[in-house]
Amino acid sequence: MPRAATPLNDTQLRNAKPTAMEYVLSDTGGLGLRIRPNGSKDWVFRYQKPHTTKRAKLSLGSYTNGMTLKQARDTRDSYLTLLADNIDPQGYRADTRQQAALDTESTLLAISKKWFEVKRSTITGDFALDIWRSLDRHIFPIIGSRPIGEITAPMAITAIEPVAARGNLETVKRLCQRLNEIMTFAVNTGVIHHNPLAGIKAKFANPIKQHNPTLEPNQLPLLMETLHRASIKLPTRVMIEWQLHTMVRPGESAGTRWDEIDLDEMTWTIPPERMKKKREHVVPLTAQTAALLDVMRPISGHLAHVFPSQRDPSRHANGGSPNVALKRMGFQDTLTAHGMRALASTTLNEQSFDYDVIEIALAHIDKNETRRSYNHAKYLPQRRVMMEWWSQHIVDAATGNMSMAATTRGLKAIN
Repeated sequence: MPRAATPLNDTQLRNAKPTAMEYVLSDTGGLGLRIRPNGSKDWVFRYQKPHTTKRAKLSLGSYTNGMTLKQARDTRDSYLTLLADNIDPQGYRADTRQQAALDTESTLLAISKKWFEVKRSTITGDFALDIWRSLDRHIFPIIGSRPIGEITAPMAITAIEPVAARGNLETVKRLCQRLNEIMTFAVNTGVIHHNPLAGIKAKFANPIKQHNPTLEPNQLPLLMETLHRASIKLPTRVMIEWQLHTMVRPGESAGTRWDEIDLDEMTWTIPPERMKKKREHVVPLTAQTAALLDVMRPISGHLAHVFPSQRDPSRHANGGSPNVALKRMGFQDTLTAHGMRALASTTLNEQSFDYDVIEIALAHIDKNETRRSYNHAKYLPQRRVMMEWWSQHIVDAATGNMSMAATTRGLKAIN
């Protein structure tokens, strides 16, 4: 009959010396301390695989690097429990490590990054930045490190509730939408089987829909006079006028590049990647908008962007700068940079310009692909006439020399 193993003690472990050959000091239950010729000591667990007579050995950890006798025995006991249930500890450990690796690769943050790489190809850079910042600020610090398969509706709601408590219901709405997009992406890529967050928006109140504040057409002179008297930096003032004349969105205006401008053809071509709808947009330039470029050329003509960032001239100005300036000018509740597009639209519609021409000038996309392509090409001459009228109207509203667009190029009234 084989002799039963005698439990080891800490003194034996400390005093065990290396020899020319590797040897093992046996504890109970298959546990042993392996001493190598180089002096290292590590724990091993010897057992018989379930359903077979094959012997196996697992390394549990290093005594030299701090794994105590108690810790080794606790690990051995957990493996003996698995064996009692006919589970091979070696296979179990491999499966556990594989699952841990999958969990690390499949956290909400990790999957969100993969989703975002796809998402950002369909939206503008500024919008992409806004999306990621909202998630990074409100969601990832709370549940970003969790495996996405463990995310539940209550978890997501808990993360969003502080935003709702501050009354930021529009942000709440967007966070719900973005989390649902991420979950749908995870379902479609086989990471999870269903989207558990489909109904979380029902937990929160809907934001009150607010249109961007804008002025009435007869208030354009007030805007131009206030802009003339405002204590703001010249590039910001020119950027506000540039957006007003061209009728583009604030981000599209702020990102204007010199290489997008063709003064021979008098056009500004915004590439698809900078447009909200990812379609190239051609803006007919006028003598007035060309005059605004003349103002900026000594400031930024040697740079990539017409309106460079003050902090980093290699980047474009912040698209939110006009809004900040308008608030300081007293238009906090009456006009936003985006609202200037509505001002242009209302004025042009009142002047009976063709509705389709106005919509194309605003880069509003017709849902009919054939009609959209046809109108885009057909209406360029009409748009040029309309844009010339609009630019002259702005300068006229400025009365005198209040408009930067009226400072050069010998402008004259357009019939």
